[in-house]
Amino acid sequence: MEDYAEELRTPPVTLIYLVGCPDLHPTISSYLHSEQPPINTLALPDFSKISILGRTQKETVDSGQHGGILKRDWLLKHRTKVPAVVAALFSSDQVSGDPAQWLQVCTDLENLKIVVRGRNIKLVVVLVQSTDKDEVSEDRMIALRKRAEIDSKYLIFFIHNDASELTESLNRLGGALAELANLYYRDEGRRIKTRIEKKNFNHIELNIRYCFKVAVYAEFRRDWVEALRFYEDAYRALREMVGTSTRLPPIQRLVEIKIVAEILHFKMSTLLLHGGKVVEAVVWFQQHIVSYKTLVGAPEVVFLHWDWMSRQFLVFAELLETSAAAIPNTSSLILGSSERLLSEWEFHPAYYYELAAHYMREKRYCLEVALSPSETLKRIESSSESVIQYVFVGQFARLLEQGEAFVMQTLTDAEYVHYALAEGKRFQDSYEIIALLKKSFESYGNLKARRMASYCGSQMAREYFTLGEFSNAKSLFDGVASLYRKEGWITLLWEVLGYLRECSRRLGSVKDFIEYSLEMAALPISSVAESSSCKGEYGPAGSPALPQREMIHKEVFGLVKGEPILTSDEGNCNLAITDDQPLHLEIDLVSPLRVVLLASVAFHDQVVKPGVPISLTLSLLSQLPHPVEIDQLEIQFNQSECNFIITSAPKETVGASSVGETDTRLDSVPNLNLVTNKWLRLTFDIISEQSGKLECLSVIAKLGPYLTICCRAESPASMDDLPLWKYEDLVQTFPTRDPALAFSGQKVVQVEEPDPQVDLVLDATGPAFVGERFLVPVTVTSKGHAIYSGELKINLVDARGGGLVSPREAEPFSMDSHHVELLGISEPDGESEFQAGMDNIKKIQQSFGLLPIPFIKLGDSWCCKLEIKWNRPKPIMLYVSLGYLPNSEAGAQTVNVHKSLQIEGKTAVAMGHRLMLPYRRHPLLLSKIQVASESDHSPSLALNETNILIVSAKNCSEVPLRLMSMSIEMNDDEIGHSCTVQQGGDSPLDNARLVPGEEFKQVFSIIPQLSFPKLAMGTVSLRWSREFGFEEQSCSSLTATKVLTCYKLPDVNVEMVPLIVSLECPPHAVLGSPFTFYVKIQNETVLLQEFKHSLGDSQSFVLSGIHNDTIFVLPKSQHILGYKLVPLVSGLLQLPRVTVTSLRYSAELQPSLSASTIFVFPCKPQFMVDDMGSKLPEPIAT
Repeated sequence: MEDYAEELRTPPVTLIYLVGCPDLHPTISSYLHSEQPPINTLALPDFSKISILGRTQKETVDSGQHGGILKRDWLLKHRTKVPAVVAALFSSDQVSGDPAQWLQVCTDLENLKIVVRGRNIKLVVVLVQSTDKDEVSEDRMIALRKRAEIDSKYLIFFIHNDASELTESLNRLGGALAELANLYYRDEGRRIKTRIEKKNFNHIELNIRYCFKVAVYAEFRRDWVEALRFYEDAYRALREMVGTSTRLPPIQRLVEIKIVAEILHFKMSTLLLHGGKVVEAVVWFQQHIVSYKTLVGAPEVVFLHWDWMSRQFLVFAELLETSAAAIPNTSSLILGSSERLLSEWEFHPAYYYELAAHYMREKRYCLEVALSPSETLKRIESSSESVIQYVFVGQFARLLEQGEAFVMQTLTDAEYVHYALAEGKRFQDSYEIIALLKKSFESYGNLKARRMASYCGSQMAREYFTLGEFSNAKSLFDGVASLYRKEGWITLLWEVLGYLRECSRRLGSVKDFIEYSLEMAALPISSVAESSSCKGEYGPAGSPALPQREMIHKEVFGLVKGEPILTSDEGNCNLAITDDQPLHLEIDLVSPLRVVLLASVAFHDQVVKPGVPISLTLSLLSQLPHPVEIDQLEIQFNQSECNFIITSAPKETVGASSVGETDTRLDSVPNLNLVTNKWLRLTFDIISEQSGKLECLSVIAKLGPYLTICCRAESPASMDDLPLWKYEDLVQTFPTRDPALAFSGQKVVQVEEPDPQVDLVLDATGPAFVGERFLVPVTVTSKGHAIYSGELKINLVDARGGGLVSPREAEPFSMDSHHVELLGISEPDGESEFQAGMDNIKKIQQSFGLLPIPFIKLGDSWCCKLEIKWNRPKPIMLYVSLGYLPNSEAGAQTVNVHKSLQIEGKTAVAMGHRLMLPYRRHPLLLSKIQVASESDHSPSLALNETNILIVSAKNCSEVPLRLMSMSIEMNDDEIGHSCTVQQGGDSPLDNARLVPGEEFKQVFSIIPQLSFPKLAMGTVSLRWSREFGFEEQSCSSLTATKVLTCYKLPDVNVEMVPLIVSLECPPHAVLGSPFTFYVKIQNETVLLQEFKHSLGDSQSFVLSGIHNDTIFVLPKSQHILGYKLVPLVSGLLQLPRVTVTSLRYSAELQPSLSASTIFVFPCKPQFMVDDMGSKLPEPIAT
C-alpha cells in the first residue's frame, strides 16, 4: 500500500487560495489546518500571480481525450493546484482610500473573476480592518459586492488587532470557505453527473472517468455513500471493457484495466472499512478476485498477472490491519456469495498475507520461465531504458528526444514485454515472499493459530533455504518441527527434518546432522507408506518410506565409523568425526531422540538394607530400522561407587584393562545388540553401603569409537509412551519380563540406615513454666557401638504448626521476640578440657543447636542438659538427632538416632492488683466527678494520703511453688522521689509454699508526695521456684532454679484533694450499750468551705445528734460531728448513712457500705475490759 501515491491512500482535502494581505496568510492557514475536516491553503502574495489558476492550453485540448481511462495527475491536481475557493483579501484603506486605490481594487477583482470563472471556482472577498472603528461607507460596500458578483454573506469583515474579534473573524471566514467549498464540489459533481445521465460520450473510458470524478468530488464533501456508489459504477463499467476495447494492444490494454480496477477496488475497500462494514468489504474483495483471477493474459507475461494478484491480497491485508472496525463474531458465518460461506480466516490479515506470498511465488516461477528463452540478458535490460509512465494510469511510453524537445512514443506489446521482463528481473522476489510470510506468521501467532503459523514458518524457512541462508532456515524449521512432533504429523515432520538435516550438512554441524538423521531413521514410516505415497514435494530427504529410513541409518552409522560425508554438492568440505572431536549426545525425558534409545531401569524391591544385594533390570529399546550394536554400556547412579560398566563377552578382556584403573565394576553379557522394537533386558545385582536414596541417573551407550549417547534413566511405572509410535500397529511388550514389575518398578530404591546400637534418652519433669530456665537432660548410652565421633542436633518446633517468633509490634509488652528459645547446653562435670576444646564448634541459635560429643566407649554413657526458656506459653516439639560414626575407618557411614519429646509451656503464676483507700477515710477526688475522656482510664490517688495496694499471685500450675520474695522495683525516672512505697507487715515470705490453685496476696502502702498527671507506680518483681518432690530430685538430679516474674503496675493520676471525710467508731459494740460515732470533715484548701451533712435513720439503732445541717469549715482545719448510738439488735449491722455535700464543688461523699459496718455482740464478751481507754475529745458542735 506504500507504493500507492498519497492522494490515493488518504481522503481528499479541500484546497483554497489566499490572495492579498500576505501578513495574514500564516494566521488564516494555521486556523484552517486545525479545523475538522482540515482545509489546505495556497497563498499568493498579490494579484499578479493569479494567472496560475487559469486553464492551460494542454488541459483544454485533453479535456475530451479518451486515450486512456484515468489521468495520472488529475487527483493530485485537484488536491494541490485547483482550488475550490479563492479568498481575495483587501485592506479597508484600499477600499475606502483615494480613487486610484479603489480603481486598483476593482481591476484586481475583474482579473480574478476572469480567471476563476473558467473553472467555476467560488470567490470570497475579505475586508481586513485593524479595529472595528475602521468604517467603510455603505456605498463602497455595495459597489465592492457588485464588482465581485457575490452574495452579501460572502463579504467577510476581518478584524485582526483584537484577540476576541480575531477569533470571531476566523470562525466567520472558516464557515464561509467550508460552505463555498462544499458548494463547489457539489456543482462539479452535478455537472459531470449530467454527462453520465445524458450519456453524451462515445467511449466507455469516459464513462469510467466521469464516475471516478463524481466519486472523488463526493469524497471532498465527505459524502461516503455517494462516493461508494459511483466507484461501484465505475468498477462495473470497467469490467465490461474486458474483451471489447481495442484502443491499445491486447497485453497493455489488460494491464491498464487491471491497474484501474485495483485503484477502484482500493477506494471501495477503504470506504467500506472506514464505515465499519467489514463483511461487505470482504465480500467485495472475493468478487474482485473472482472477476480478474482468470484474466491471465498472454503466456509471456503471465508473471504480471500473479504479481497483480499478490498485490491485491497484500493491500487488502494492510487495509484490514490498519482498520479500526471490529472483526464480526465468527460463530455466525456470513454468506459471501451464492456458492460458499465466508470462513473465519477471511476476516484476519494473516490469511491475505499468506495468499499474497503464494501468488508472489507463482510470479517468481513464471518469471523464471519467461526469462529462460534464448533472448540475451543484454537485450532485455536495454529494452527498459527511457520507458516511463504515460499520461494515463496503467499506460507506458518511450521518451524520445527530438531536437530540443521530448516526445512520448507508445510501445508495442513486444516492447512492453521486454520492459516488463527487465523490470521483473530487477526485484528479488524471495525477500518479498519472506516479508509477506513473516507478517502472516506473526499475525497467526497473535491469533494463537499455531498450525497456520507453523505452516507459514515452514514456507519462510524454505525461502531462506533456497537463498542459501541455512542458519535462518534451520532456526525456523526447528520451531515447526517442535509442533509437528507434539501433534504427530509424521509426513510433515519427515519433510521438515529432511530440510534440517540438509541445513546441518551445509553448515558443517556434525552433531545436529546426526541427531536429525537418527530421528528421521526412527520415525514410524513403514513400507506401506511407499506404495501408497501421495504425489508431492518432500524436500531433500525424498519421499517418506522404509528404504529411505534404512539409507539414512546406514549413512549415519557409516559417519560414526569414520566415513566422511560431503557438506555441499561441490564437495569442497566433509563431515567427519575424529579422535580429537568425539561426539556425545544427550537424550532426556522430552527429547525427540527417545525413539532412538529408550532406557528403562527398575529395582526389584523398594527398600534394601545396607550391604545387601538388590536386583536391577536394565531394559533398552530402539526404533531404528536396522539392528544397533552397542560396544559398551555405563550405568550411573547418584552414589558413584555403585556405577558399573557392561560390555559384550568378546570384548571383556579389553574392557577390563581400561576400566580397572578407575575401580569401576565391570560386567559382561553375551550380546549387546538392539533389534527394532524389541526390548533388550539385562539384570544385575547392586550393593550399596551408604544409606539414603539410591537412584539410577543415566545409561551411557558407546557406539563405535567416537559416539556416545547418554540416555536419562526412566522408571517403568512412570515411563511415557513414545508419542509418534503409540498409535502404530505394533505388538505391545513390557520392559521387564515380570508384568507386575513393569507397572510398579522404580529407578529409585531406599537404602535403610544401619540399626543404631546407641540409646538416646530425653527426660523432662512436668510442664515448663514461662520465664523458667527449663532443663532437659539428654543421655547417650553406648550399647553395641562405640562412638568415635558424633554430634547432637537440637531443634525446637512449634507443636501447633505455627512459628516460634512473634513480631514485637503485635505484642508490645514483650521484650523477647522468640516465644521459646534454646539458651544453652551444659555438659557434665569433669569435662572442662573437652568443653574448652569444643567451644569453637558448638553452635547455639534461638531454636537450633549443634553440639559435638566426645568419644564414648562401649557400655559408657554421656549426658548433657538443654536449657530452654519460654517467653510465652506455647507447646513445642523437641527433636534431638544423634549422628555418630561407629568406627574410625575412612569412609565409615554415619548412623543416626532420632528422638522427640513434646513439652507444654505454661504460665505458672497469674498476677493481679487492687487499689484501696484507707479504712473509713474518704478523700474527695475531683476527677471522679468530672467527665473524663474515653481514652483515660487511669485510677486516681490522693496527694499525701496513704493508699492501699494489694498484689495477688495465683498458682496456675499443677505443681507446688516456693515464693521467695515480692517487691516493687522503683526507677528514678518513674517514681523515684515522687511517692513512698512501704510493704505491709514485717514478716518476710520465707519461701512460702504455694500449692496449685492457691492465691497469695501482699499489701503495700503508697503515699504520693508530688502531684503528677501520670505517675508510674513501678513493676512488681516476684521471685519464685519450682518445688520438686523427693523422687524427682533423686531420679533426675535436678535443682530448682529461681524464676523472676515481673508485673507492670498501671500508671495513676495524683491530685490534691479539697475534702477528706473520715468515720470513727468502736470496732464492735454491745447490745443496749451506747457508743459514740464521729464524722470528721477536713478542709485541705485555703478557702472557707460550706458543707451540708445529713444522717439517715436506722431501725437498728437509737441515735442522738443533728440529722441535717449546713456548716462552714475554716481553711486547713477540721470539723467533727459526734453522735450517740444505742444498738437495738445484735449481729453485723449497717451504721446510719452519712452524706456530706460540698456546695463549692457540687460533690457528694458517702462512705462505702463496708466502712459503715459494725458488729454488735448480744452481751459483753470476756475479752472486753471495763476500762475502754481515755475518752475521746468532745465534738466542737453537737
